[in-house]
Amino acid sequence: MKTNMASFLKMMMVLVLVINAEAASKEFKVGDEFGWHEPDINNTLFYNQWASRNRFQVGDALSFEYNKNDSVMVVDKWGYYHCDTSNPIAAYDNGKSVVQLDRPGPFYFISGGPDHCKKGQRLVVDVMSPHPHDPHPDHPYAPHSATSPSPAPASSGVLVSEAAPTWLLMALIAAIFSTLLWSSSP
Repeated sequence: MKTNMASFLKMMMVLVLVINAEAASKEFKVGDEFGWHEPDINNTLFYNQWASRNRFQVGDALSFEYNKNDSVMVVDKWGYYHCDTSNPIAAYDNGKSVVQLDRPGPFYFISGGPDHCKKGQRLVVDVMSPHPHDPHPDHPYAPHSATSPSPAPASSGVLVSEAAPTWLLMALIAAIFSTLLWSSSP
């Protein structure tokens, strides 16, 4: 019985680690419902406005969904500002492409469709560096000086909803574990 219990616990620990790693990264659909298409002439900043409403971390991914007559190109800064499709870092044309954000800093994307980039179908995302959690947060009652920055506004709740499945899983594991312990007791 002890061998089965040890195997079960090891399996549960691996499962929790895998779920936590998966929950830490997100996949963003570029343009949300609109997808990756040439924007209206009066909305040429659409994609960069979309990017400004999101926070991208190393490990996240961008999902581009587009028509067969379009494409996505990863380019350098010069290629982005000049809509240069001649020397992309990477190019995708399969209608649904996922690009991993594997480093901090800016990523530049343009459409490979004729004149689409010049009409606003381009995107810059700034990927934030992963930062470790502070193991020694400020004491909640510590006074703040007048020059201290204000606290950041509350997030939209996305992180809470993504963390919830992990906590629910951990509670389920604890319940199963305690049930197994009680049922194996004489």
